[in-house]
Amino acid sequence: MSSSGQVKASHILIKHEGSRRKSSWRDPEGRRISATTRDQAVAELTTMREDIVTGKAKFYDVASRLSDCSSAKRGGDLGPFGRGQMQKPFEDAAFGLQVGEISEIVDTDSGAHIILRTG
Repeated sequence: MSSSGQVKASHILIKHEGSRRKSSWRDPEGRRISATTRDQAVAELTTMREDIVTGKAKFYDVASRLSDCSSAKRGGDLGPFGRGQMQKPFEDAAFGLQVGEISEIVDTDSGAHIILRTG
């Protein structure tokens, strides 16, 4: 847990039919997102996470290409944030990670995420 009250993290977001906003820079009209189930989003993220953890892919590169968040242009980097700035499940997961650790799947109203704590 961060003693400064802030953490720094990057993430990969895959939106799905249950996401509160069904569009992204990758899918401006939301066609793919609306046709993606939560289970499909989780399966995609699980594969991405495995590739990153085993060294087959770099978090930054995967986030840049495949994340539905606009932070993709920064390799998923969200910068520093404190308590109360992110959706609660995301915040709890990010604050619970050690620096360099990648979360399991985290569900929020935005979609499904994997989170890399960077600071």
